[in-house]
Amino acid sequence: MTSKEELSEKTIEAILEGIKRIKGKDITLIDLNTVHHTECGYFVICHANSNTQVNAIAHSVEETVKEFTNETPWHRDGYKNAIWILLDYGDIMVHVFQEEGRNFYNLEGLWADAKITKIEAEN
Repeated sequence: MTSKEELSEKTIEAILEGIKRIKGKDITLIDLNTVHHTECGYFVICHANSNTQVNAIAHSVEETVKEFTNETPWHRDGYKNAIWILLDYGDIMVHVFQEEGRNFYNLEGLWADAKITKIEAEN
């Protein structure tokens, strides 16, 4: 495993932990590495019931990734309305939606040719 792969794996673990801390729903990891012409290697997707929870999840992800890897997002968008917050970690894009937005954009359907893994939430 290369250092880039190790960093991606560690970052994904931190992202998942950050989502779980705030009870993000239906966590999904999409591995785009086998799909041609993609801008990144992974999508991590989840949703929440309110803009307050969407904001809280995104903040938790940022804090947890910083804590585990000392990385910060290259770019972030959507905090103002919190319908869909995007955190760009270079090779990993984190999408935190309100449920209606997630259903509307259907990223899992758009990238159905990629490897899609549902992540079990811990109780």
